[in-house]
Amino acid sequence: FARQILADDVYIHQSRVNLQSAFKGAGFSWHSDFETWHAEDGMPCPRSASVVVYLDKNVESNGALMVVPGSHKSFLRCPGRQEDANWEKSLQSQTYGTPANEDILALANKHGIQHCVGEAGDVLIFDSNLLHASCGNRSPWHRRNLFVAFNSWENRLQSPFYAQVPRPEHVAHRDRIARFGADAA
Repeated sequence: FARQILADDVYIHQSRVNLQSAFKGAGFSWHSDFETWHAEDGMPCPRSASVVVYLDKNVESNGALMVVPGSHKSFLRCPGRQEDANWEKSLQSQTYGTPANEDILALANKHGIQHCVGEAGDVLIFDSNLLHASCGNRSPWHRRNLFVAFNSWENRLQSPFYAQVPRPEHVAHRDRIARFGADAA
């Protein structure tokens, strides 16, 4: 499916389990994954997609992902400097690499905001440039999701466009990648 969506052979750029713990899960500010992947990993263009497998029921009260439909068609440059080793903090709370509030408001006014609710086992696929966020989880139910980000084989990482050094291999795969697709050798 990732190969069909991206119309190319693919590889796994990164994967992780995102946990919003019951009663105390922290939210995540508005961002597009591509902005970070471009700035810190060296991804040339947004030819990538995230596949999210819901391990728990995702509802508004436990921090279901919020998206701005259609925002993937607009690249939002993010103001501010690029902190060294930003990846050490940005996976918990992102300070740099987030769009300006006015830009988020403009896109939300144009396209609206949608909560991506679903049952355990459901799958969500979204473009790497899609603007998304999540609220904190104060409900008594965990919200755990498996994220697998696929990148087009022809869009492999280069040197970071803004960071001094790329994020480490365990955060963003650049050296040990396996090609998936009909042309994979």
